[in-house]
Amino acid sequence: MLTREHRCGRSEEQEPEPGLSPKKAGSGRWLRNGCKWKMEEPEEPANGGQSLPPVYIYSPEYVSMCDSLAKVPKRASMVHSLIEAYALHKQMRIVKPKVASMEEMATFHTDAYLQHLQKVSQEGDDDHPDSIEYGLGYDCPATEGIFDYAAAVGGATITAAQCLIDGMCKVAINWSGGWHHAKKDEASGFCYLNDAVLGILRLRRKFDRILYVDLDLHHGDGTGDVSDVGLGKGRYYSVNVPIQDGIQDEKYYHICESVLKEVYIAFNPKAVVLQLGADTIAGDPMCSFNMTPVGIGKCLKYILQWQLATLILGGGGYNLANTARCWTYLTGVILGKTLSSEIPDHEFFTAYGPDYVLEITPSCRPDRNEPHRVQQILNYIKGERHPSNPALLIPPSLWWPVSGGFPKYHLSFSLIFTRTRKGNLFLA
Repeated sequence: MLTREHRCGRSEEQEPEPGLSPKKAGSGRWLRNGCKWKMEEPEEPANGGQSLPPVYIYSPEYVSMCDSLAKVPKRASMVHSLIEAYALHKQMRIVKPKVASMEEMATFHTDAYLQHLQKVSQEGDDDHPDSIEYGLGYDCPATEGIFDYAAAVGGATITAAQCLIDGMCKVAINWSGGWHHAKKDEASGFCYLNDAVLGILRLRRKFDRILYVDLDLHHGDGTGDVSDVGLGKGRYYSVNVPIQDGIQDEKYYHICESVLKEVYIAFNPKAVVLQLGADTIAGDPMCSFNMTPVGIGKCLKYILQWQLATLILGGGGYNLANTARCWTYLTGVILGKTLSSEIPDHEFFTAYGPDYVLEITPSCRPDRNEPHRVQQILNYIKGERHPSNPALLIPPSLWWPVSGGFPKYHLSFSLIFTRTRKGNLFLA
């Protein structure tokens, strides 16, 4: 994939070769901050060389519907166009998504919420007196057609899950999914429908133990509350790792690999749902983490080497060009492809200026994750397990103190599984 070599103290810039523009000469080697990039040799696919190509959920109608979300306008088109520009779509099995039915959405969401969302969506009524009860307004406005959008995203993730159930692939991708804040009767955080939960519920038709891994900037409070450790027989089947501002690739991967190693041994998952929100990336308007796609790619590769059925979802990501860069790079990781540093010419090419390269450079944001505090948390995870349940817990005493309770940013590993023949579901 892509690696970076820093040359500290270098003041001069590389001169372009005669007859080449600065863009052509510099792409893939030098960025404006003086960082040198080199491309590693192609590797085998991150899924362990599986013969089945990944499923890529796509249709022009689906992309057009996802483009309508006001918070991320045209993001779906930008992501797909860049994937297409690198010709990655030709190496995947493209599957047209279905639209989720009311019955399918009601496997998680309440009938009352769905009916209200459908009603205000048809009328375009953002001032309905009951909307506030359902979380509609402010960051989740009740715009015309929003119900159709929610059903499209939910259906796409269900379609991806069904492809895994049917054995069509080992990896299924829905980059326009991953809306993990929506609760059963409430919209939240730009999320109207929790497609991650719908995908998990569909996967339960075949897989007993499903590991939900959430690498988004914000905790997925629609898939489990930040302070959850589970209830009843599901107690201690949830792990939430606190992370502070400014974390970069190396430390993030160290945390991810250390925790996931313990989770994998303890839980023995049979399938994975992986949410890869790109609001962790440097340059995102959320202005918190300081990651690059390379760091997220290492986490993805670590999970894929388990060779389990894996449903990959998008999520946050509000710097649209960087989000497209990130998810295109991650698609390359899944396929085991080395991507050219130079952004290919395509419809949204001008959005990637002034460098027109795939790489993203970290900012100067300070890393507030103190090494001794990180190690304290990791030591607890490795050394403490519930006596009767093979699960993990991080006690509140190890969380960084933050005004108002728990931190907003986490590396979350929520374990969802079946415990009885009747198929009772415990959401930890």
